[in-house]
Amino acid sequence: MSRFLTFLTVLLALAACTPAFNWRDVHPEGTRLNLLLPCKPDTAQKVVPLGGQPTMLAMLGCDAGGATFAVAVADVGDAARAASVLALWQELTLANMKAAPGSRQPLALAIPGASAGVPATRVQAQGQRADGTAVSGQAAYFAQGSQVFQVVMYAPRIAPEVADTFFSSLKFE
Repeated sequence: MSRFLTFLTVLLALAACTPAFNWRDVHPEGTRLNLLLPCKPDTAQKVVPLGGQPTMLAMLGCDAGGATFAVAVADVGDAARAASVLALWQELTLANMKAAPGSRQPLALAIPGASAGVPATRVQAQGQRADGTAVSGQAAYFAQGSQVFQVVMYAPRIAPEVADTFFSSLKFE
């Protein structure tokens, strides 16, 4: 019995030492964007009504340390449409998470290589998941040419150092 307890103690100690975040460089296909994700992402594509037109949306996402991380990109066909599409996308995301208006807070964001004519924005908010549980979210919205991007992080509580690592890694090559 004592060997079993020793084995169990060692096993639990090893599990505690496993890092929750295994940061890796990610380059979404068909873009010049580079960023760090804390886990190996799954990929998906689907057609969505973005800016009033059916648009192919490519997504990368994964879960690590109790948080969800995702990157979505779409080509809206015309760089002049990017700002209006991003503003609508941000409002839809905040509405989807039932973000309390008083909880919305803009955060500083600079992305090397992003379109200068479309200001990059980052916002954090408190809201609810579909199942009604509380969620914190941070999202960045930016463009490069006619490509529009959304980078999001959701968790019950967002650790500032994790969010800073994630969002400060955004850059274009």
